[in-house]
Amino acid sequence: MRVMAIDYGDARTGVAVSDALGMLAGETFVIAEWDAEKLADRLAAEAGARGASPLVLGLPRNMDGTEGPRAEKSRALKALLEQRGCAVVLWDERRTTVDAHRILRENGKREKKHKATVDAVAAALILEGYLGSL
Repeated sequence: MRVMAIDYGDARTGVAVSDALGMLAGETFVIAEWDAEKLADRLAAEAGARGASPLVLGLPRNMDGTEGPRAEKSRALKALLEQRGCAVVLWDERRTTVDAHRILRENGKREKKHKATVDAVAAALILEGYLGSL
């Protein structure tokens, strides 16, 4: 069972895919796409090519647990993915981007040069959180 995690962003979306056993984050990559319909098509194709299900979509929440406009965008992407036959689980992604920046900083990566890497690391953190809950 492969699981695919998604850190949805306006210009770039981070993606992480587990190993075949669904135990570890394996592959990470970034999709540069701002159009939600095209992004949903691409994500569904990537999931299909890898045999990944479910898709774990990060749900951005405020620190007090409330949801804002970014959460609405994630819910809309979830609906688009489900229209394409994907099983989608929403996952609380609070602090994943902050933690991704910290991880990269601690490993000597300059953040301005590695914006796409931040998105991929954030997706890996979402994936690890989800896999750890199973």
